[in-house]
Amino acid sequence: MFRQIECFIAVVKNHSYTQAAIECHLSQSSLSQRIKELQTSLGVTLIQRKGRSFELTAAGDYFYQHAQVLLEQVNQLVTQTKAIATNTAEAYTLKLGYLRKFGSREFLQAVAEFTRQFPQVKVQIHSDSYTELFTRIRDGHLDLNFSDQRYELSPAFENEFLTAADYMVVVAPHSFASDQTVIDTTELADLPCILITGTDEYASDQAYYRDVLGIQSPFQIASSFGEAQMLATTGQGYIVVNSRTAGQINATANRVLKLVDHGRDLTQHYYAYWKKDNSGYYIETFAQILKAQFD
Repeated sequence: MFRQIECFIAVVKNHSYTQAAIECHLSQSSLSQRIKELQTSLGVTLIQRKGRSFELTAAGDYFYQHAQVLLEQVNQLVTQTKAIATNTAEAYTLKLGYLRKFGSREFLQAVAEFTRQFPQVKVQIHSDSYTELFTRIRDGHLDLNFSDQRYELSPAFENEFLTAADYMVVVAPHSFASDQTVIDTTELADLPCILITGTDEYASDQAYYRDVLGIQSPFQIASSFGEAQMLATTGQGYIVVNSRTAGQINATANRVLKLVDHGRDLTQHYYAYWKKDNSGYYIETFAQILKAQFD
């Protein structure tokens, strides 16, 4: 059936049986027979002849759109299988992205282990914000991202869950009750929320904090984590972190409290994700190696 699908795609792409036959190195009669066999196997009509021309049925159009993805995946599978079998994977470059704010320990451990197992594969690493990472993988400039989940998971991607962490806030050492360990977003409404972000990320970060976390505080920007901590220490605002990144906080200068929103626990989830139509052996293997760093 794979050869029949190739012929069908060629016919639709060229909108010509003649050109498709040339591309597929077949006679027109042989090509037409392949299309008939495909339709018989599926039990549906894909193409309707109209004189010397033709048009796709609704089923044909659906099949064509998805068959192109399938064909590309099969071609990738064949290429990578041959590379593994002949040890010629040095021609392959794995392009990885990770979330800059999370830190790199587990990610770099995974890169080290992957490189140990596949020394012939070239690895490129890019660190960036959530928005930039998503843009780069969507546009085909990255193969896999390690990032937090901000919105609904897209069905166009494979999403491998890695870890979760409770949201926390960093505040001045003597603010709020001395025995308080949990703080609600409602208690922070009048205190500025300090965003460690560039001006290009400010709008998306602010929208996420407002819409997902429920924070209603005014916002201000800090250019670095150190600057943000100094602002928090002097009572000029608070920083949102999580239970994994809270270890970077100077505990003698600031307090760290668990953050909830109207009593609702706030948890940050992290995933490795990659486009389904770009999935492959090395991408999937790296995802599993990365996952193992969090087990």
